[in-house]
Amino acid sequence: MKKVILSLCFAIGMAGVANAQNPVAAPAGATVDKNAPKFQFVDKNDTYDFGKIPEGPVAEHVFVFKNTGKKPLIISNANASCGCTTPEWNKEPIAPGKTGKITVRYNTQGRVGPIAKSVYITSNAAPVDGKERYELYIKGEVVPAAAPDAGK
Repeated sequence: MKKVILSLCFAIGMAGVANAQNPVAAPAGATVDKNAPKFQFVDKNDTYDFGKIPEGPVAEHVFVFKNTGKKPLIISNANASCGCTTPEWNKEPIAPGKTGKITVRYNTQGRVGPIAKSVYITSNAAPVDGKERYELYIKGEVVPAAAPDAGK
């Protein structure tokens, strides 16, 4: 019985430690800092569709955004849903009213088929729709590269 209680206490303690390491979105009805930095993407879209692209080259799209808040926007991290997608972002704070960019590269080599990837942006921006991080998406389809003319 002591082992069960001890195991239960350990599990509860570990759950508390895990939650302390991850920030959570503001609860419903909580006051959000009205001066907090905010993302506003220039093309008003958090999804980019590459359409059909040939296998081989690295596909790239630049998401341009403006900080519409009243405090500097700081992107602390950007990571992708897989290793084939690489984000690059402004490391310095984006002042209110200024623009920044997040470049997303997708390696098409050996990846014929549909593309549906996410990039997760961790920052000090105000939460959007209760999410603790902002998400960007890329989609499209990688088609086999055209074979060189065999008749030449």
